[in-house]
Amino acid sequence: MTDLFKCRKNCGACCIAPSISSTIPSMPNGKPAGIACFHLDENFQCKLFGNASRPLVCSRLKPCFEMCGTNRDQAMDYLTQLEQLTSN
Repeated sequence: MTDLFKCRKNCGACCIAPSISSTIPSMPNGKPAGIACFHLDENFQCKLFGNASRPLVCSRLKPCFEMCGTNRDQAMDYLTQLEQLTSN
C-alpha cells in the first residue's frame, strides 16, 4: 500500500460493514457486521482515529483500491462480501 491512497471522505464502510470482535470504547463486546461503530461521526469519520484506545484491528486496516474501489458502494460491497466469506 502506498500513502497516496487515502480514506474517502463520507465513506465509513470499514466502520460499518465488518464485524469487530475486539473491545471498543463504549462497545465492550465489539460490533456486529453491518452496524455502524459508535465512534463513527455524522461525516463518516472515526472519532478515535489517532487515539490509543482505537482497536488494533482498526489501526492496522489501511485503505487500498481493492478494498475501497472507486466509491462508497463498492467499498461496502467488498467489505460485506469479505465479512460473509470469513465469518463462521
